[in-house]
Amino acid sequence: MLLDVQLDGRPDEASRRARELAATGVAGLFTFEGPHDVFLPLAVAAEAVDVDLMTNVAIAIPRSPMHLAHAAYDLQLLSQGRFRLGLGSQVRPHIEHRYGATWDRPAARMRESVLAIKAILTAWQEGSRLDFRGEFTRHTLMPPTFVPGPNPYGVPPVLLGALGPVMTRTAAEVADGLLVMPFHSHRHFRERTLPAVDAGLEAAGRTRADLAIQPQAIVAMGRTEEELAAASVGVRGLLAFYGSTPAYRPVLDVEGWADVQPELNRLSKQGDWAAMFGLVTDEMLETLAVRGTPEECAAEIRRRFGDVAERVCAYFPGYDAPLDQVSALADALR
Repeated sequence: MLLDVQLDGRPDEASRRARELAATGVAGLFTFEGPHDVFLPLAVAAEAVDVDLMTNVAIAIPRSPMHLAHAAYDLQLLSQGRFRLGLGSQVRPHIEHRYGATWDRPAARMRESVLAIKAILTAWQEGSRLDFRGEFTRHTLMPPTFVPGPNPYGVPPVLLGALGPVMTRTAAEVADGLLVMPFHSHRHFRERTLPAVDAGLEAAGRTRADLAIQPQAIVAMGRTEEELAAASVGVRGLLAFYGSTPAYRPVLDVEGWADVQPELNRLSKQGDWAAMFGLVTDEMLETLAVRGTPEECAAEIRRRFGDVAERVCAYFPGYDAPLDQVSALADALR
């Protein structure tokens, strides 16, 4: 199994950090759309390292498919064919109040966005007429002046991030890959995610071979009790944040922790993060995240996903995983 890890978002530090992470032996680097742009650090990293690069994820609903297609095309050029476009929908409050965009039928919008991006990239690659007519977007004008021509490295894959059954089915129907949202449990993945994947594939007349499933794991990693304790603080914080989001309640439902979600949500609105952290028990941490030495974490990741996935994204939230331990995790997964 191959390992992808997060490249911190600051573009002025991306080259140095990309070299450090690539030297550990990881297979790829991904960016998160947080405090900085999701594409610019990858443009910098593309000329610094030769590992795979991916957005994880670029929020698609506020962006035009044409903008996303151009960014994907150019990053495929810069990386010499090592780029993957990972897309996500975000949740309603962020779309409406952070991005200032319209929230409506997110799965339908994401489906159309993926199809439109693929249509644009294919038209450029094959020199065919662009004629995409959707419900939310239309792309029918492409004068020669705006056509970049065939990409010498091919059309980059388009992956879709998902957690719920509708978005997961959508990804299985139209995307090249599924990015399994990191807030999940082994049981949720097996009982909710994979059946939705199979339903989407069947509806589209596809098979598992047509879809790359890439799980994501929240990892608390260390070799000493002190390191594990420090890592666990950051992981508890991320789990509390995700758990406070109503859209993510189904994960807690599966494990019998549904009652925790409203309380986490209430505390988040009060800004009482200490109390939120306290609601994340050791059992929740072990179930929703992966904790242990690099070798123990690799064994647990393989147990959860080894039969369905060839690579995994690992998050080390709120702490800097030592580079030698990242290297050990990559080695153990391989």
